[in-house]
Amino acid sequence: MGCDGGTIPKRHELVKGPKKVEKVDRNAELAAKWKYCALSQEKLRRPIVSCEVGRLYNKDAIIEYLLDKTAERPNAEAVTHIRGIKDIKELNLTDNPEWGGERRNTKGDRYEDMHCGMFICPVVGLEMNGKHR
Repeated sequence: MGCDGGTIPKRHELVKGPKKVEKVDRNAELAAKWKYCALSQEKLRRPIVSCEVGRLYNKDAIIEYLLDKTAERPNAEAVTHIRGIKDIKELNLTDNPEWGGERRNTKGDRYEDMHCGMFICPVVGLEMNGKHR
């Protein structure tokens, strides 16, 4: 639009369209549900509990929530259906022998599977990483 030499701007140069909505990667979202507590957003650590909806929580985060429900938490809507300790069940999960921690490959000289789950199903042996039902 410099007006130097009779340039005529086109419509797409003058009008800005609506911004594109950024989509969340579905695989990353599913992997996060199996690695992080739904209430505190911390990494899952034993003891791990689950509610009837199927969300995973750290047991200490749920107990803190049940003791003080008035505290302001960023993900409080994820636990509004939990009224007492009887609404959750403690899980006995089997460790995945192929999972070697978060920082196995520090040099970056070999392939590292980021979707490897920390736990496996004790019945069929599938990784619990969100890819399998």
